[in-house]
Amino acid sequence: MEQIRQTQKKYCSAAIAVAIFAGLLFILADQKPIGKALILGTVFSIVNFILIGETLPLRIGKSKGKTFFISLGSIYFRYIILAIPLIMAIKLEQFNLFAVIFGIFMVQIVIMADHFYNYISSARRKQF
Repeated sequence: MEQIRQTQKKYCSAAIAVAIFAGLLFILADQKPIGKALILGTVFSIVNFILIGETLPLRIGKSKGKTFFISLGSIYFRYIILAIPLIMAIKLEQFNLFAVIFGIFMVQIVIMADHFYNYISSARRKQF
């Protein structure tokens, strides 16, 4: 469980840092709906990522049927959570829909960027 929390902290911290930095740049460039939406989507992405880690131990050691229903309930609950910023972006003009969508994928983007960076740096080490 501790390793899950460390992974969550690593990627969520990086995702919120990128979102705040980029959001601040957009706000300073007078693109407030984009900046606020990016941060909003990222916050909900982080909540989703944390919920994934919190529900993992609930599925271990349970019967196949119980695991199925716990997993299904978890997925539906997380979809509802992720729908909140999308609905806000559709209903309110103070949030840009595409920036919210990009923010929702921010944790996944940070994970992919980290793996890509590690791949490139390990390839460089092998060259030298």
